[in-house]
Amino acid sequence: QVQLVESGGGLVQAGGSLRLTCAASGRTISNYRMGWFRQAPGKQRELVAAISTGGSTYYADSVKGRFTISRDNAKNTVYLQMNSLKSEDTAVYYCAAVVRGLDGSYNVGTDFGPWGQGTQVTVSS
Repeated sequence: QVQLVESGGGLVQAGGSLRLTCAASGRTISNYRMGWFRQAPGKQRELVAAISTGGSTYYADSVKGRFTISRDNAKNTVYLQMNSLKSEDTAVYYCAAVVRGLDGSYNVGTDFGPWGQGTQVTVSS
């Protein structure tokens, strides 16, 4: 069964840190650009960070300088290190394959099936 399982979320005070983990099964991540998305209540899901097969990274402006995405192909796992957390980072975080369009846009891929259950991150101010 192809799936991604997110973990590592929790409740943290503003300014704190969390490390999210995305474990893939049923398919190797080494051939895919991978990314972390988040969805806050009442808002659309948005791409937070992405990492290419070669290690090039993309970050949304809102998290640049605070979040770091990384991958360990040997462990079939993607990570998101989140530092200096803010209340506006509160959301459910999901990982997924990411496809880059010809216009440079980033879109979610379906190579690892539907969205997983995500992991809740709550930042208290």
